[in-house]
Amino acid sequence: MFKKYFPILVWIKHYTYDDFASDTVAAIVVTIMLIPQSLAYALLAGLPPQIGLYASIIPLLIYSVFGTSNTLAVGPVAVIALMTFAVCSKFAQPGSSEFVSIAILLAAISGLILLLMGILRLGFITNFLSHPVISGFITASGLIIAASQLKHILGINGDGSNLITILSSILKNISEISIVTLFIGILSLFILYWSKKRFKSFLKNSNVNEFLSDLISRTGPIIAVIVSTFFVWIFGLGDNAVSIVGHIPKGLPEIKFPEITLNAFFELFIPALLISIVGYVETVSIAQTLAAKRREKIEHNQELIALGLSNFGSGLSGGFPVTGGFARSVVNFDAGAKTPAAGAFTAIGIAFSTLFLTSLLFYLPKATLAATIIIAVLSLVDFKSVIKVFSYSKTDGLAMVSTIVVTLCFGVEIGIVSGVVLSLIMFLYRTSRPHIAKVGQVPGTEHYRNEDRHIVISSNTVICLRIDESLYFPNARFLEDTIYKFIINNKNAKHIIIMCSAVNYIDSSALESLEFVNSRLNEAGVKLHLSEVKGPVMDQLKKTNFLDELTGEVFLTNFQAFLKLEPKLANKTLKLKN
Repeated sequence: MFKKYFPILVWIKHYTYDDFASDTVAAIVVTIMLIPQSLAYALLAGLPPQIGLYASIIPLLIYSVFGTSNTLAVGPVAVIALMTFAVCSKFAQPGSSEFVSIAILLAAISGLILLLMGILRLGFITNFLSHPVISGFITASGLIIAASQLKHILGINGDGSNLITILSSILKNISEISIVTLFIGILSLFILYWSKKRFKSFLKNSNVNEFLSDLISRTGPIIAVIVSTFFVWIFGLGDNAVSIVGHIPKGLPEIKFPEITLNAFFELFIPALLISIVGYVETVSIAQTLAAKRREKIEHNQELIALGLSNFGSGLSGGFPVTGGFARSVVNFDAGAKTPAAGAFTAIGIAFSTLFLTSLLFYLPKATLAATIIIAVLSLVDFKSVIKVFSYSKTDGLAMVSTIVVTLCFGVEIGIVSGVVLSLIMFLYRTSRPHIAKVGQVPGTEHYRNEDRHIVISSNTVICLRIDESLYFPNARFLEDTIYKFIINNKNAKHIIIMCSAVNYIDSSALESLEFVNSRLNEAGVKLHLSEVKGPVMDQLKKTNFLDELTGEVFLTNFQAFLKLEPKLANKTLKLKN
């Protein structure tokens, strides 16, 4: 029982020195990457930089105890930071103490929601968010995030909640560009891009071994921080010439229970729920991908609990909402992390930085942090997948494009809500018009296939219909109309066989429709039969009087039904060679 909710009890028993060495190396690499990212994502969320560091300590420690992924790196991420800014800016001025309090409260409420979902085993809820919709939302969010950071690169003011208002604000103030800030921003972008794309190959060509090349190439963000900070300091640009981070308080975060009033809970519940769902979907997607590479397994509902406690821990320690970060998790994986202890060691590294290194970041330009964000989020923008999805399914492609457009034009909150609504509408639309095929007997076999796709033999008096969907209230009327259409178009029909091999469930509305169809067909002199009904479906039907009132029979196989109702044709077809 304890091992189920405390996965640390499973892996800690087999923890070895080799695991410790691998986890330590991975933690060093991720810490180097996470320090500038934490500061940058706090900036993106409209929070003081130390809040990003606070959100990277306690959550990592908690996840190492409760998480089921060996390589997932929990902490601040771009999309969640942007959503946090969008929510908190409705209630307070960004950067104010009230704004910080709301962000902390948002993390705590999000944590409680995720924890409750995990306890109630509600991980399946996220399945209602289709991949095209999530992909579209993330692509649009990446563009909004990148655009929102241009003001720091250019050294001008530029606010807005969506792409249109952000770009309009930037264009309005374009004449106030700071050349020095722009230089620092472009330099930082170059360093980050080069270190990400070229640094590793450069080191390998310089005869540096694979491991060191990979390790050193991860230090791009730190190099950008050091170079830009030194540049600002040596030339004395911190006096209003360039916007800098400034004083970052030393010390570990104070553990304090957030004051959650009933009024605040209700005001923040829906935004916190949206942040929770997006964060969980991102976390599970990353965790599953990395676990599959090592043939490991994650527990979805336990991940809800782990992520919930991590977010609540972030709220307790003055942080903002967190989730699994793709880039950090991949780096953690590639650096050789063996267990969740790597996350705990990373937290120790961040705590050390918070205690002793924050004074070194006083002259760090915000343009460098903005460059860090831009390089990180550009990998989220994936227009190729739009073409790919469209070529496969126009419906999915339309949903994806719609989510992108709505998010870009109206902001992340409305964008994700529209994505959820679109996902549900797509699901209801598809299942409300299930594929119903008229099937016939394949010559020489007992198999039945769609007569529009295969060479089959069918009867004028016995109509066999295969329903490729479970029957429930949205498609009940469609089923009725389809059956009546076949009867109207086949005046000689005496029997209708509904082939139920793909029907996993029949709800009460669909059952009522079947009862009505049975009655109407009987009045028209046509008998209704069922074939290949699954056991659980039959168990449900036996609880009603439908089977007693059924004018026809229930057959184990469709061939048995056809053999009894059209014996001569069925036997003749069986003897034919395909």
